[in-house]
Amino acid sequence: MKLFFNSIKQIVVALALVGLLQLTGLLESATVSAQRLVLNSGLLNADIGSKKTPLVFDYNFTIKDLNGNKVPFEKFKGKVVFINLWATWCGPCKAEMPGIQELAVALKDKPIEFVMLSLDKDAMLPKVVSYIEKNQYTFPVFMPHEFLPDQLQVASIPTTIIVSKEGKIIVRETGAKNYNTKKMIDFLIDQSSK
Repeated sequence: MKLFFNSIKQIVVALALVGLLQLTGLLESATVSAQRLVLNSGLLNADIGSKKTPLVFDYNFTIKDLNGNKVPFEKFKGKVVFINLWATWCGPCKAEMPGIQELAVALKDKPIEFVMLSLDKDAMLPKVVSYIEKNQYTFPVFMPHEFLPDQLQVASIPTTIIVSKEGKIIVRETGAKNYNTKKMIDFLIDQSSK
């Protein structure tokens, strides 16, 4: 009986701790930090060796930057494009963003376009801007304008899509991944030099 009550006590303490972390807002930070540790371990590096036939990417849509300026996606045609679909409420998205930032910085002088596409509602724009500024992210951040093509209608985020200069989807990854690897850098440089 004593073992039973000790088990119940441990469960109550654990629940109280989770509740306290949730109330103070530290639960999200702890979760994101834990996810970053897993990403940095190399266990979840992005897979660039897809064996599927690449699909043709549909450039016929418009996005908007964080100042509300409309950007036709056709602007990126003929370039390698790294598209990441994310949201401020998505812990795994937040966990992978520092690695994407490092990747973007490492490739800043290469002809590779980064499109960090926030799927937050328009009313959340101030939160998106605040999150990007607080974390000092320098990659370009956009939001959808009106609609997104079927290829960007994803069931879960984060989702990352890499489009070749020829307009083919050559990588599609769902879930938090580590993109800041030598393999990915070499792959993107190779794709941009073709």
